[in-house]
Amino acid sequence: MESLVYSFLAGSSTIIGASILMLFGHPTKKAMALILSFAAGIMLALAMFELMPEALELGSTLSVVVGFILGCAMMFGVDRILPHAHLSRSGQLEVENPENFPETDRAVIRTGYLVFFGIALHNLPEGLAIGAGLEANPELGLYIAIAIGLHNIPEGLAVAGPLRAGGMSRFKVLLFTLAAGMMTVVGTAIGLLIVNISTMLVSALLAFAAGAMAYIVNDELIPQANRLHNHLANIGLFSGILIGFILF
Repeated sequence: MESLVYSFLAGSSTIIGASILMLFGHPTKKAMALILSFAAGIMLALAMFELMPEALELGSTLSVVVGFILGCAMMFGVDRILPHAHLSRSGQLEVENPENFPETDRAVIRTGYLVFFGIALHNLPEGLAIGAGLEANPELGLYIAIAIGLHNIPEGLAVAGPLRAGGMSRFKVLLFTLAAGMMTVVGTAIGLLIVNISTMLVSALLAFAAGAMAYIVNDELIPQANRLHNHLANIGLFSGILIGFILF
């Protein structure tokens, strides 16, 4: 039950991003560079300083290596197949793999649905990470939830922006944004069903979560932050890593 609560709070942080958009409009490129890179630093620190050592303690080098590779491979597959979006240098959303999503009448709304669909499915492995982390160590599960919650704030902005620009009501935008985040809870529930099988499986799942996080950081967060403002991106990244090192 505790893991589902943590997962809900982490997933629902997408609402924070949507609310920022509703109240203040889209953040500046500098602010987004800091937000994205700081989240990247926290996630990278969590993966390297907590998840991997904990995975090795519970399992073997083989289970850690295999789990990490599978986590990276799954996110690579998701990236290649699912429609999703990245922020361009100008701060606008660029949709990848749009051909894998059905056509709609309005291009902007279609972009919003693309981003919603891609981010929702991206959140599944994040939920798995929370479930596996709590099974291994309650404190670790909390740290993972906080890191994912930070990461979900800019995701909420990414979902809400095009939906709102396409004319969707504020209430519906908030619902869609929350729904994307709630896939984290689904991932946690799936994780809870399988982590009790063996400590070796928990070890592999923790390494899997580390691999998935590392892939997201390297493929999405750091490149996007650098495109927006490379110097602030460095500040945010290193600050996140140092704070993560102190906390974890």
